[in-house]
Amino acid sequence: MVNWKCSNCGYTLEADVPPDQCPSCGEKCDFIDVSCYIPECDTGTGVDTRL
Repeated sequence: MVNWKCSNCGYTLEADVPPDQCPSCGEKCDFIDVSCYIPECDTGTGVDTRL
């Protein structure tokens, strides 16, 4: 699973693919992959907090 972040409201969710519409703000937003792929960013959540 990948962690996705809404570019509009900052909502994050875990899914294989990003949704067409944000479940939080209801807009058609771009979603960025904020998954942690290196040990230095791992906070236990799987989300890279630097993004």
